[in-house]
Amino acid sequence: MWGEFDSCTKPESPEPCQPCSDGTEDENTMDQCPSEPSTPTAHDKDSSYLDAMISAIVLSGSPVKSQQLGEPDLTVEEKKRLLVEQYNSKPVVFLERYHPHLKPEHLEAFSHVSSDCRTQYYCTEVQKRALSSDKKTRVRNHRYAALRALQKEGQYFSEEQMRFREPLLYEQYIGQYLSDEEILQRSEEAMQKSNLGLSDLLINSYQEKELQKRLQEEQSRENCAEQEEEEDDDEPTQAQWEPTAEEKALLRDEFLSQMHQSFIEGKDKDFNYSEVDENPDYDNMDILSRDAEEKYFDEDDEEEEEEEGGTEADNMV
Repeated sequence: MWGEFDSCTKPESPEPCQPCSDGTEDENTMDQCPSEPSTPTAHDKDSSYLDAMISAIVLSGSPVKSQQLGEPDLTVEEKKRLLVEQYNSKPVVFLERYHPHLKPEHLEAFSHVSSDCRTQYYCTEVQKRALSSDKKTRVRNHRYAALRALQKEGQYFSEEQMRFREPLLYEQYIGQYLSDEEILQRSEEAMQKSNLGLSDLLINSYQEKELQKRLQEEQSRENCAEQEEEEDDDEPTQAQWEPTAEEKALLRDEFLSQMHQSFIEGKDKDFNYSEVDENPDYDNMDILSRDAEEKYFDEDDEEEEEEEGGTEADNMV
């Protein structure tokens, strides 16, 4: 069984591993790799590498041993002790099993088995994943910096522009709860800010008609989907909810949050992200705070960790 410490298996990958010794590639090289040599134990190596690596694996939540149903969970110290034992026993199998949770700085712990082609393969995987993660982080930081700049500029994330980009989302969170007075005020403010001439008014009128057409089409599709769900649920239709002023403010905040998240994720169809993602100027722009970045980025990181953890056996803890 993959990941057990009584056998060693070949990685499930169509790519050949790095050469073991003679510099030539062979698709059967993995099968020809020798058994793990006698190697130094954890106590013989720099403990800083090992401590950091063991702690990272424990924090990842990765299972470290098979347990019976109802058996009490292992403590942190028990997990650390088992991991050290596994590393000392078979470091290459240890790397094969836990490499999704490792970072490049942990790889020094496997320098004593670096001649093994399996070590080379999984160390390469760790390095590639780190490079991909660094690039993704840089792109997200660039987009966050661009978002802050666009907010200061004031147009792209104005209520009017966001409404044109996402008419249905705007209607769901804001538009349907506006009073007649608020709608009139919104129109007057748009006119005053734009200082429009006759030709601009005609263009705006056409754009508004197109927006309303899009909105009706999207609402029609959503209504059809809702009717199908209601028929399946067979529940009575509830009366329309009327939010309070405080609830309207919360709905507006949620709308803004979703628009910002859409921008960060690269979902704004008409925005040229190439001008942001590879632009070194955004490396030097001030990001307000780490907490503000995590508001956008934490959820993506958690999803990635769940996907990596999904390859582990279900009966492991």
